[in-house]
Amino acid sequence: MLLAQSVMAAESYPVRPIRMIIPVAPGGGADTTGRLIAGEMGKQMGQQVVVENRPGSGGVIGFEATARATPDGYTIGLATFPIATNPSMFAKLPYDALRDFQMVVQLASGVNLLTVSPTLPVRSVQGLVDLARKSPGKLSFGSSGNGTSMHLSIELFKQMTGTDLLHVPYKGIQQAIIDTIGGQIQIVCDNMGSVLPHVKKERMRALGVTSPKRSDVIPDVLTVAEQGVHGYEMTPWSGYMVPARVPRDIVLRLNSEINKAISSPALKNNFALNGSTPVGGTPEQFTEHVRREIEKWRRVVKAAGIRAE
Repeated sequence: MLLAQSVMAAESYPVRPIRMIIPVAPGGGADTTGRLIAGEMGKQMGQQVVVENRPGSGGVIGFEATARATPDGYTIGLATFPIATNPSMFAKLPYDALRDFQMVVQLASGVNLLTVSPTLPVRSVQGLVDLARKSPGKLSFGSSGNGTSMHLSIELFKQMTGTDLLHVPYKGIQQAIIDTIGGQIQIVCDNMGSVLPHVKKERMRALGVTSPKRSDVIPDVLTVAEQGVHGYEMTPWSGYMVPARVPRDIVLRLNSEINKAISSPALKNNFALNGSTPVGGTPEQFTEHVRREIEKWRRVVKAAGIRAE
């Protein structure tokens, strides 16, 4: 009887609107993409998917809200990059990144662009490494805060090149970009959609992409790894997760619907504009990806002595 009830519930799901928790403020790239996914899912499933922004504390507020939601499939959460870095950043979290969630599907894999101020006399990654080694602690880089992909992109770079660069955290990355353009700081490594318009207008200079392969958006810019930092890779990512006890049939239904939404024309255009790549796949593939990322960034965070702000 219980099995029959479970099957019937999965077949009729959803019978009311679904809540999508996005752990960032409205207006950014993750929010825009999340709203597009919500719109596509709503059309596909015949029920509205309502976006709820829960920003703050490096995603902790939104992640906790997802973990504590009723496990009935009517709350899904956007799992952004900090879900893998927060376990190393915080002494205590109100959730466990692997125990308290079921990963549904990876949404996309991004790429950061290593850029410098036009006032800096370097035009390659090796040129930046050489200059940094001549002036340890003199060059500064900006980010939107400790543990963000912008911050960890450079911390990984420092550890792999043996350089000493000064971290300047900002409340928002746009001010860091403005200060890089003006020469107050020298380096920013942010997502493609954020910095590429400035690179095209020659306000900033692109030195390399952080992905293992060159980006189709700017194929002439070499990867950081190609320029001597062998094995370097930083690919910010996102995906979807639900509370741990959501029935398996509903997890698979959500996986199928999001995989379908990813291939829609609206999402393809969104990914192209942001220089990111749609991923998709199974819940198991995304779970393993998150597990690997937690271990990778734990080593980087520990070596750099980074703590949550």
